[in-house]
Amino acid sequence: MKKSLCLSLAFLLTFLLLAACKAKVKEVPPPPQAKEQPKVEKVPPPPPPPLPTEEEIFRAKTLEQLNREQPIKMVFFDYDKYFIREDAKQALSANASWLNKFKSVRVLIEGHCDERGTEDYNLALGEKRAKSAYDYLLSLGIADARMQTISYGKSQPIASGHDEASWQRNRRAQFTIIAK
Repeated sequence: MKKSLCLSLAFLLTFLLLAACKAKVKEVPPPPQAKEQPKVEKVPPPPPPPLPTEEEIFRAKTLEQLNREQPIKMVFFDYDKYFIREDAKQALSANASWLNKFKSVRVLIEGHCDERGTEDYNLALGEKRAKSAYDYLLSLGIADARMQTISYGKSQPIASGHDEASWQRNRRAQFTIIAK
């Protein structure tokens, strides 16, 4: 039995020795994969704020700013006349378009004259000029509740000269926005 035990032990040792000497296959790690960059979605910049509408711009302005900008153009008259000229009809049509765009606006139509003539005569003529512009706007659909008239006669000239060019500029119907 000693012999068989020795043989068994020798066989076991040989087996272990052979197993230990056996060539080991090196495990080759897989090549490092290119690390995938996390996909970063390009987020577009936020859109610019919307531009304000014409109505918003209008609402933001004061009466003084609007009157300085004169969106409602003045119209001019011939000497000693109060009838609407052709060039004044075009200006009044443009004024009516603007007034129709901003329906809450109320205007004061001022009648003015040049320096010639008496104060009373020019006050009456200025009233007729303001009324002519009023009537023309009324015929274009502007409500009468949105318009008032006044005559300043020759008391508020815009041109101070004493010549025909200055007088022409002073014979006018001028529009002042009084409410928006």
